Amino acid sequence: MRQTARSRFARAACVLALSLATSVPAAIAAPQDAPSEAANPAVAKLQALYTGEWAWRQAEFAYQQVDGEWKPSDHFPSVTPAAWERRVAYWKQVLAQLDAIDVQALPHEEQVNAAVFRADVEALLNNAEWRTYEAPFNSDSFFWGYLNPSQPYRSEADWQRFIGRLRDLPRYFDEHIANMEAGLARGWSVPRVSIEGRDRTLEPYTLAGEGNPFLDTIARMPETIPAPVRARLQAEAREVVLQQVVPAYRELLAYLRGEYYPRTRTTLSAADLPDGAAFYRSQIREYVTRDMSAGEIHALGLAEVARISAEMQEVMAQAGFDGTLQEFIAFLRSDPRFYAKTPQELLSHAAWIAKKIDGQLKHVLGTLPRYRFTILPVADDIAPNYTSARGGLEACWFNTWDLPSRPLYNIPALVLHECAPGHSLQAALALEAPERPDFRQNIYFSGYGEGWGLYSEWLGTQMGVYETPYEDFGRLTMEMWRAARLVIDTGLHSKGWSREQAIDYLAGHTALARLDIENEVDRYISWPGQALSYYIGYRTLRDLRAEAEAELGERFDQKRFHDTILALGAVPLPVLEQEVRRFIREQE
Repeated sequence: MRQTARSRFARAACVLALSLATSVPAAIAAPQDAPSEAANPAVAKLQALYTGEWAWRQAEFAYQQVDGEWKPSDHFPSVTPAAWERRVAYWKQVLAQLDAIDVQALPHEEQVNAAVFRADVEALLNNAEWRTYEAPFNSDSFFWGYLNPSQPYRSEADWQRFIGRLRDLPRYFDEHIANMEAGLARGWSVPRVSIEGRDRTLEPYTLAGEGNPFLDTIARMPETIPAPVRARLQAEAREVVLQQVVPAYRELLAYLRGEYYPRTRTTLSAADLPDGAAFYRSQIREYVTRDMSAGEIHALGLAEVARISAEMQEVMAQAGFDGTLQEFIAFLRSDPRFYAKTPQELLSHAAWIAKKIDGQLKHVLGTLPRYRFTILPVADDIAPNYTSARGGLEACWFNTWDLPSRPLYNIPALVLHECAPGHSLQAALALEAPERPDFRQNIYFSGYGEGWGLYSEWLGTQMGVYETPYEDFGRLTMEMWRAARLVIDTGLHSKGWSREQAIDYLAGHTALARLDIENEVDRYISWPGQALSYYIGYRTLRDLRAEAEAELGERFDQKRFHDTILALGAVPLPVLEQEVRRFIREQE
């Protein structure tokens, strides 16, 4: 799963409805002769529209531009109903202006921009109209989390803005609590079973001394800041944390435990929400970025689970294991040779895999980014309920909590997916991409991004990354995990599956640890539709590659194929298909 500074804030605040993925765009017209951009009024109107909306959006969600980079401001965004009503009205106006632009008159690149922009704004508007901000957290992502930087800021200005946000935090929390009360009143909440225990993630922030993540970060303020300034900033920040932030976290924790959790719904399905069947359809459309029914997705998942199961049997035979698939999975879960003894051992193993991949990237990509990521452990306060790994522009985070649940044979696939050539490399290329509007450099479509991550896992088979049958089985477990999601997500939200049924299905088809399985199922329960994007995006990429290989034969060059995909940046899947087919035609 991709993790960036912007996507972390979006999930934490839930201001973008726990997602930056989007809905189905209008088709891009075929390339045609068009007036020059300078003399083309349609181009001028479109560029003014998406440039203006993006600048408005940054201000609206408390970002500001610093040295050409969008950074969090000195306050949090407003999340009041009035603020969301203002955003709904604005986005409706934007879409009306977009409808009035003659897309056929645009040059090709602006047609792509128009399709991506429409999809993004439609999704933002859709979630605001559903008032998903009234359930502003799920089993995976919390509005009170991700507010502490993973590494201390290095400039005085960044620290000043951070301290400003800390001062604003009580107001921000109060607005979320008011929204949660409104959600409870209309029967809109996350299922209780999927968020049990998540309140523990607040406990470290209620401490008035060592162990509070904010105070620990303040204590590690780097020496890049002069000593007198550092001392002043540390004193100011500590005072704000102790006098305002800690009380706000304590108040929120008491509210969650005493008032909110006991009143959340005991049902599981999105269909049980007000007009829930229509809501689930909207989430499928948002995350898959194409019109697919729950039944169609469920059937696809069952077929892919059967195919991957057959491949697992073949790899088990290569390992020389004499027994059933379930016995092999039990062996993998229990044999100590497959598990790190210390957090450092796991992190070092991930770093070694990442460096091994570095030596192969020149064979699969023509363009490599300058920006570099690091490898870090998942923060202690969120690790118990966090996924095994997550990657983004700055870092790849690996979960070192409960090491018996973190098999080393899964690490190669996780590094490929989260670090390179997956999310970290993908985010760096997007950052460095030339001649692209700001909104295109920062946008994220889950089908494209997560599809590339899963495709990167498969690409490791072409790069020689998997050295043992156990590591290859780990790859297949990761692929099975994503295919099973199609079955489980639609089962939970359209076919009445129970939590236990979903857990048993995932446990019976993968070698994932029980802890990971329960965390994942709770995520599918509380975040309907999001899990569908991974595998459908992956199958789209694999199908496009097969199409390119068939059409081009010996002229197929995987480096140029991959560069075409990554040069696009995040786009809806229909746009991805059209642009890759355009690339194929140009090679013929």
